[in-house]
Amino acid sequence: MLHDVIKRALVTEKNTLRAHSLNEYAFEVEMTANRKQIKEAVEKLFGVKVLRVNTMVGRKEPRRLGRQTGSRKLWKKAMVKLKEGDKFDFVAG
Repeated sequence: MLHDVIKRALVTEKNTLRAHSLNEYAFEVEMTANRKQIKEAVEKLFGVKVLRVNTMVGRKEPRRLGRQTGSRKLWKKAMVKLKEGDKFDFVAG
């Protein structure tokens, strides 16, 4: 159930810098998940205390590769702020 809410961690250069400076981590989450479910899943999976969860929806965008057209998928991103001193293992620091 918890793994259905959180799909994957978004580890990019920008998110790594946010993790080191602001103690915020980014996840791709299920479209139907709300903030309460995301907070509960992160706390139980990683054993940390979550202070705040901000969510945003990445809209479909038209894309083209040569003559073929399509669109980028609709997805949801969650920015999770942790309590001071808590960290994840997947970000080196």
